Amino acid sequence: MSHIHAEDQAKNQSLDHAINHVIIEFYEKLTSWEHAIVRDQGFSLSQVHTIELLGVHGPMRMKELADKIGVTTGTLTVQIDKMVDAQWVYRLPHESDRRSILVALTEKGQALYLEHDALHLQLTMDLTAQMTSEDRKMLLDLFTRMNKAF
Repeated sequence: MSHIHAEDQAKNQSLDHAINHVIIEFYEKLTSWEHAIVRDQGFSLSQVHTIELLGVHGPMRMKELADKIGVTTGTLTVQIDKMVDAQWVYRLPHESDRRSILVALTEKGQALYLEHDALHLQLTMDLTAQMTSEDRKMLLDLFTRMNKAF
């Protein structure tokens, strides 16, 4: 019985390594695609990610936004200052917490979000074009579960 268990463990380890490499390859390809999209557009990839988060979630506290991006609030403050100057975002006081500042998209920022989101949607449609409806549902389920695991 333990021999079968050892074989299963070895197969799972092998699968884990293969999944790991495929995820890394996908991440690298997606990152390269995003760099190509934003190149020469006048904004950085981190600024686009900030715009994406605000476009999806609406106005956010600086701390919450910094946590989602994975930077310090100090680093985010410098980035937000530049984005305010570019008229992509604006700061506003929090309704119930006077110490908190929210960051929100301007109309220009919202337009940039919608344009970038459309490019992501087109990429998704291109990548899943040969998949069945069941494959797409499975992919959605798997990515949803993986995102929840973070």
